[in-house]
Amino acid sequence: MDDKAAFLARFGHVYEASPWVAEGVWPDPPADRDVLAKAMAAVVDAAPRERKLALIRAHPELASRAKMAAASVQEQAGVGLDQCSPDEFAAFQHLNAAYNARFGFPFIYAVKGATRTQILEAFVARLANDPETEFETAIAQIHRIAGFRLADLF
Repeated sequence: MDDKAAFLARFGHVYEASPWVAEGVWPDPPADRDVLAKAMAAVVDAAPRERKLALIRAHPELASRAKMAAASVQEQAGVGLDQCSPDEFAAFQHLNAAYNARFGFPFIYAVKGATRTQILEAFVARLANDPETEFETAIAQIHRIAGFRLADLF
């Protein structure tokens, strides 16, 4: 792609509300999806901790009724998070609050292909992680989400 604006329009949303990631592979972005995914992940991995934290915090809470990016709406709806029972919704809200209180950022989980039960189990299990492990786990999950989004674009 020769046009930066077109490239950013297509790939700027791959990392939630963080077009700086796509900008980081410009002016010579790889044409191959897997190579592009690795290049974009390398941009994130090389970023300062505060920038990574901002990237994590750009993600919406799961099963939230808050306004979120179209890709997040689609991903969460794809696994039925928009159809939670009242008990499931209450569980997600309780876990979102506990997780945010413990770590200072939202729980990140690449939901594609998962069930609500699997997501809730991961939520509970990851609450036991130490903060550094959970920070790295969140970044790894963000890379998975970006991989799914790139696959959808190719």
